[in-house]
Amino acid sequence: MDRLTLVLWIFDSVTGLGLLLLAGWALASPQLFRGIILFVAFSLMMSIAWVRIDAPDVALAEIAIGAGLTGALLLAALSRLGDSEPTQESMNRPIERSYRARTFRSLTASLLAAVAVALVFLILALPGDSEGLGAEVAASLDASGVSSPVTAVLLNFRGYDTLLELLVLLLALLGVWSLGGLPAQPVSPAVLVLDTLARILIPVLLLSSAYLLWAGTHAPGGAFQAGAVLGAAGVLLSLAGWQVRQRYTGVTLRLLLIAGPSLFLAFALYTIVAGQSLLEYPPQRAGVMIVLLEVAATLSIGTTLAALFVAEGPRNKEGQ
Repeated sequence: MDRLTLVLWIFDSVTGLGLLLLAGWALASPQLFRGIILFVAFSLMMSIAWVRIDAPDVALAEIAIGAGLTGALLLAALSRLGDSEPTQESMNRPIERSYRARTFRSLTASLLAAVAVALVFLILALPGDSEGLGAEVAASLDASGVSSPVTAVLLNFRGYDTLLELLVLLLALLGVWSLGGLPAQPVSPAVLVLDTLARILIPVLLLSSAYLLWAGTHAPGGAFQAGAVLGAAGVLLSLAGWQVRQRYTGVTLRLLLIAGPSLFLAFALYTIVAGQSLLEYPPQRAGVMIVLLEVAATLSIGTTLAALFVAEGPRNKEGQ
């Protein structure tokens, strides 16, 4: 074993052990705020693990969605548990140690243990000499309309999976709105530091989102990564005190939310009417159709994630 191999083996071992420790600490933390911070740290280290196994697309999604937006959503939810305004006391509130809470935690731990055992069993049952589907994907890449195998799988070969993911994300937002959402927060002056930071970072985030969207056809990136960065820009604007004008919170908001799923369903109907399989794009039009899907999905994902953070339902012209 040469020196580089030894260093990488030690690095991977430390990364794997760190993931286990962070996951355990996050689940066992008696304080919700500390548990969320540990979860964010877990997501950041998990992105390193994805890079080490040559999955940069997943690493980008892990950083943007797992460590970024999910952490922000959890902190926003924590700040609204019982209090309209976040306080240090509410953020460090211990988890209730009642019998019901202990029972729930025990059942959750049992379920997670069962899932872990099943995953270990499935991994051990995999054939050791399997080459995967890389050869099949590479052979069909020319007909997919893109040169990135990940994008080809997500939007062409297994496009219905991505369609269902978009629908699940939209249903999550509709579930929040069905509970009444949150009342509109009073407009307050933005903190100077946060306002300045937003003015600097928002253009960077928008350019990064556009680049990830463009790069997704031939390199790591795509709609989910671009949409997550776009959603992060919306979250930052919300934190800085910026609010969407009322005229954009009705029909315009709804159109952005359904743009991705609606175009996906329209293309699915088109392929069926044309006598092809579901979402089997014609090779001569696949590239254009995938680019249109990527753009629409990016807008829908970014808008949905930002709306989940704000958690305020759409308003009509009368503001109701």
